[in-house]
Amino acid sequence: MYQELIQAKQERRTLWEKARALTEAAATEKRALTAEEATTWDKMDADLKIMTDAIERQERLLASQDSMKDKESENRAAFKPGTGAQTKDNEDAYSKAFRTWLVGGNDALAPEQRQLMQSKFVAAEGRQLGTTPGSAGGFLVPQGFYNTLVHTLRAFGGVRASRATVLTTASGQPLPIPTTDDTANTGILIAENTQISDLATTFGQRVLGAHTYTSRIVRVSLQLLQDSALDVETYLAGVMGERIGRISNTHFTIGTGTGQPQGVNIGATSGVVATAGSATSITYPNLVATQHSVDPAYRANAEWMFHDTTLRALKQMVDGQSRPLWTPGIALREPDTILGNRYVVNQDMPVMAANARSILYGDFSKFFVRDVLDIQVLRLTERYADFLQVGFLAFSRHDSALIDTAAVRFYQNSAT
Repeated sequence: MYQELIQAKQERRTLWEKARALTEAAATEKRALTAEEATTWDKMDADLKIMTDAIERQERLLASQDSMKDKESENRAAFKPGTGAQTKDNEDAYSKAFRTWLVGGNDALAPEQRQLMQSKFVAAEGRQLGTTPGSAGGFLVPQGFYNTLVHTLRAFGGVRASRATVLTTASGQPLPIPTTDDTANTGILIAENTQISDLATTFGQRVLGAHTYTSRIVRVSLQLLQDSALDVETYLAGVMGERIGRISNTHFTIGTGTGQPQGVNIGATSGVVATAGSATSITYPNLVATQHSVDPAYRANAEWMFHDTTLRALKQMVDGQSRPLWTPGIALREPDTILGNRYVVNQDMPVMAANARSILYGDFSKFFVRDVLDIQVLRLTERYADFLQVGFLAFSRHDSALIDTAAVRFYQNSAT
């Protein structure tokens, strides 16, 4: 698979060189693309997007395989009744019992399976208030289900694809994050035998909470469950992950911070506000100015974030020497770049429009996403019985905030 990925990147590079030649020729002659050139460029751009999507899927698969290997060695979190031991055998036993419960409900569980699931649930309930008891149809998900759901969240949500710092906690208690800004303070030069003066550092804090998200109800027919024609665990983790991923990524991007997570677009500070004439576009000087609005201390780990339509516009731009701003990665896991920095496509970012904060740039590791580990799945046996269906829904809790607002800046389109 590694060799295939490298070859795919090389083929994409060849196609990009052809598209680059078109734009460079037009820029050198100080003219726009002709109709025929524009059609050719659009076709190559579409092919590049298809090839890029395929490459990204392969890279995510490789990353997922590596992640699963790490998780297998690091996370043995199943609860063993009576001892609290965390062993692979108990994790496997809980996962098997959970799959049995998904398909057949409480009645399908053997006595020892029911005891195992109830014991683990009670252990978690002691640190998590307001949960629904297992007797009402809900149980905590096993590690494998959790890993699959989180992988789906990461693949679906643009913010999680960035270098954002993800904190996973076992409970939803308020989580204070200390903050400080000492950038304005400097040391001093002193003469011999001179007393040193104080220069205090001011600390603050940002508290991350735990907003509850639900997948809403996923309905599965009894025929599929009984015939074992459906891998219920994988199917539910995928559907629930996508549903929760959509709404949480929206809030991680443009959330107000009041009654919902604070989005990185809302927490970011102004980098460049375009002058009139850039309501739906950005110029090369403004893109460079946005990059340099971020302090050099943050730029070593910086990246871009924007909507896919913005990426399309940037792909057609060139610098002062007629060189394209977009450069495809060639080596294994080498990212595509804009002005030398990797980028993240996030469909919850605003498209370029009047006054839109359409582009973000900076060190996204200063943006914190909090996940509460305990995810609960409910099985609604009776509600859809007359349809011969069983309903499932999941709950998970998250929060987010930009801890260091100077780390990420935004480009804002002009009003007209």
